[in-house]
Amino acid sequence: MLFIVYNCCLHCNRYAPQNIAKNLQENENKMNRNKKPLYRKVNTKAKGVHHHFGGDYSTNRHSKNNVVGMSKGKRRGLDYTPLFKFLLSKVGQPWDKVHSEAVSRLDREEPIYYIVSLDKSSAKDVVLVGESSYFSGLFVDEQGILQLTAPHIGPGDLEPSCACCTHSLNGKVFTKKYRG
Repeated sequence: MLFIVYNCCLHCNRYAPQNIAKNLQENENKMNRNKKPLYRKVNTKAKGVHHHFGGDYSTNRHSKNNVVGMSKGKRRGLDYTPLFKFLLSKVGQPWDKVHSEAVSRLDREEPIYYIVSLDKSSAKDVVLVGESSYFSGLFVDEQGILQLTAPHIGPGDLEPSCACCTHSLNGKVFTKKYRG
């Protein structure tokens, strides 16, 4: 249904038909800004969580041969689990829309391609992210639709690689036990 709204008065240009598309685009951009980002900071104070801090610059900053300086651009302490769950919830939808929304809510584009492949031949059935978190692999089909690489694989099909960790597929704990 299309509504054409004309100027509310001669001096106001706010409701002119040519401005409706512009206003809709601005509203969509505001909605994406109001949505939560698709990543979170990892609790770096927790016991046993190491992000390889230090050693880059701290050990050689007082030496005379210090040419490099502090390492720039190292990204530590970000968890992209919300992104992976978002992508899994968008299976069956057009890739262009999914991709544009994901990019608008991320700090960078690269994490999308940790589990998404742009063609089926290079797609993985299951992707290990971290020590014990697995996610289903995704690919974009010929029609530009986001698809699961192996929809038949579930948490009951995979076996943990150790007994000490809780292994999960798409956030659901493996049902098989470790057979060391």
